[in-house]
Amino acid sequence: MCGIIGYTGNRPAAPILIEGLKRLEYRGYDSAGIAVEEGDRIQSVCRTGKIAELERSLPQFHLTGSCGIGHTRWATHGVPSEANAHPHLSCDGSIAIVHNGIIENHAELRRILEERGHTFLSQTDSEVIVHLIEDAYSMLAFEASEDDDLADAEGKRTPHTSTSEMLAGEPSLLAQAVSMACGFLIGSWAICAMVASEPGKIVCARKESPLVIGRAATGVHVASDVSAISDAVSEVAVLADGQIAELDARMFNVFSVAGDVMTRVNPETMKLDRRADVADRGQYADFMIKEIHEQPRVIRDTLEGRFDGGELTISELALTHEELNLIDRVCIIACGTSYHAALVAKNLIEGWARIPCEVEVASEFRYRDPIVTPSTLVVAVSQSGETADTLAAIRDARIKGAKVFGITNVLGSPVARESDGVIYTKANKEVAVASTKSFTGQLVSLTLLAMLLAQSKGRLKQAQMRMLFSELSNTAAQAEEILKDADDVHRAALACKDARSAMFIGRGMGAAVAEEGALKLKEVSYLHAEAYPAGEMKHGPIALIEPGFPLIAVATESPTYEKVLSNIQEAKTRGAMVVAIATEGDERIREHADHVIHIPKVRDAFSPITAIIPLQLLARDIALLRGCNIDQPRNLAKSVTVE
Repeated sequence: MCGIIGYTGNRPAAPILIEGLKRLEYRGYDSAGIAVEEGDRIQSVCRTGKIAELERSLPQFHLTGSCGIGHTRWATHGVPSEANAHPHLSCDGSIAIVHNGIIENHAELRRILEERGHTFLSQTDSEVIVHLIEDAYSMLAFEASEDDDLADAEGKRTPHTSTSEMLAGEPSLLAQAVSMACGFLIGSWAICAMVASEPGKIVCARKESPLVIGRAATGVHVASDVSAISDAVSEVAVLADGQIAELDARMFNVFSVAGDVMTRVNPETMKLDRRADVADRGQYADFMIKEIHEQPRVIRDTLEGRFDGGELTISELALTHEELNLIDRVCIIACGTSYHAALVAKNLIEGWARIPCEVEVASEFRYRDPIVTPSTLVVAVSQSGETADTLAAIRDARIKGAKVFGITNVLGSPVARESDGVIYTKANKEVAVASTKSFTGQLVSLTLLAMLLAQSKGRLKQAQMRMLFSELSNTAAQAEEILKDADDVHRAALACKDARSAMFIGRGMGAAVAEEGALKLKEVSYLHAEAYPAGEMKHGPIALIEPGFPLIAVATESPTYEKVLSNIQEAKTRGAMVVAIATEGDERIREHADHVIHIPKVRDAFSPITAIIPLQLLARDIALLRGCNIDQPRNLAKSVTVE
C-alpha cells in the first residue's frame, strides 16, 4: 500500500526522493508528497494523482536541501486530496512526518489534541502522530532549556551535543519525542520524522509495518520497501517492532525502547540481490504481459535444486522428516490471489499426504479463535510478505504453539522473518498490481510442500516422487507453448469486452482456477465477474444466464470433465456465450463452446499452473479493449499493509 522514502546526505534530496517514490509506484497509491529541509524551515509539497504531477510542480519551489522524506498514500481515512496527502506538518510547520499503517485510536487522540489547541488540516488518522510529536518535543525542549539554565547558574553549563555526537551515544530530542508519541498510539506504524531545529536528521519508528535503512557513500537512505533504495545501497538494516532509528548524513543508530529508556542495539541486516529487482518492461507493452511471459522462468527457478538423490529437499524449512511426520493437520492462511493458490494446495495435501487441510482467509482467521495445536502446520502465503492480516494470523498461530511456514516472493520480508521456515517463490520483483507470476510461483511452492509432506508420511514412494517432479518440471515448457499463440484468447476477449458481468466455473482443481480467473478479470478490466464450482450453478447462479452472457469454463481433462461438460450445456441452452479452457486434442468441446482455448495435456494435479495462463491473458486483453490501466488498476494496492 503506502510507500515511504527518506534521505539525508550530501546531495539534493528532492530528486532522490522522487526517484524512490517512482520505484514504489507499483504498490498502488492515489497521492504523493515530499518534505525537504530548506535552511531553518521545512518545505512540503503534495499532489493527488501520479508522481509525475508532483515532479512537475517541484521547480517552482526551488528545493535544494539535502535532507527529506517522501510518501505515496493509498487512501483509508479521508478521500484522496492534497490536504490528506503526506507529509503532515505540525501546527508551527517545524516538524514533518510520513506514516504507513493504521492508528486505531486516532479519533480519541484527535479530540484530546484539539482540546490542547492543535489544529488539524486533514481527515487522516496519521496526522495525530505529528501533533503528538510536537507536544512531546516542546516539553523535552523546555526541560532541556531549564536544565541548561540551572547548570549555567551553577557554573556547570555544558555545550549542546552535536548531531554526530548524539548519534554516537544518547538519542536526540526528536528521537525521544517520537518514542514518547508512539507510546500513545494503538495500531500499526512505520514513521519517519524530521524537525527544522535538528537539521540533517531523520528519526524512524516501526511497529508491524516494515522499514529498512541503508548507508551509501553519499548519505543514508530509509524506505518501507527495499526496492526504493536498492539502486543506492547493497545492504540494509531491518528495523524490528518497537525499534527507533536515528539517521544523519553519515551514519545511523538503532534503539530499542522499554518504557522511557532507549538502548542502542545492533539491528538485523540483509544483503540485497539486485538481480531480483529488475523493473524494466523491455520489449513488452506493460508489466503484466511481461510478467505473464516470465512464468516459465519462475517455474524453473522455484524448482531448481529441489530434487537430489531421489529425494525432495526443502532445507530452508528446517524440520526433519520425523518432525514433519508428526504434523496431523495443515492450515493455510492467505488473502486474494494467494488464497486461490492455497485452494489448489488443499487438494494436493489431502490427496497425496492424506493430512486434513483447511484454507482460511487470513483476515477471518485471527478473529475466529481457530483450533491450532503444536502438531498443526500453519502455512502463510503472501506475495509481498507484509500483508497485515496474514502477519497477524502468523502471530496468533505461533502463540498457540503451531509451526509456521511462510511462502513469499520477498527476501527478508516480515512473513519470512516471523516464520519457522520459508519457501521463496523466485518470481523476483513483480510490478503489475494484478499478480500473475507470483501466483504461479506460489502454486509450484505449495505443490513442493504437498510432495514433501507426502514423502515424510511415506505416502509417496521414491519412484512416484521422481515421476511427479519430472512432470511438474515439464509445466515450464508447456507454459511456453501456451504463450506462443494467443489468437484464440484475443478472439474470446473481443466477444466478452462489452459484457456487464461474467461467470467462471470449474470443478476440482478447475474451481480454484476459476476463482483466480474471475479475480484477474475484476482487477484489471473492472468487469464484474463471479466464480462458482460448476455443480453450484443450478443452485442459484444459473438465474444470471441470459443470451450473450459470458460463461468461462475450465474444462480440462480431469475426473470431473463429463460433469463440467454437462454444466456447460446447461448454460448454453439458456443462451450463454461459452469460452472453454480445454485440453489439447479435445475437439468434442467445440460442440458446446463458442470459443475454445486449448492448453497442453498435463496431470490434473498440475493443471492450475497451465490453465491459469490463458485466463490471465484473457483478463488483460479485455482490459486493453476497455481502455483500462493494466499495471495500476484503480483503488488497488500491490501490498496490503492495513486491515
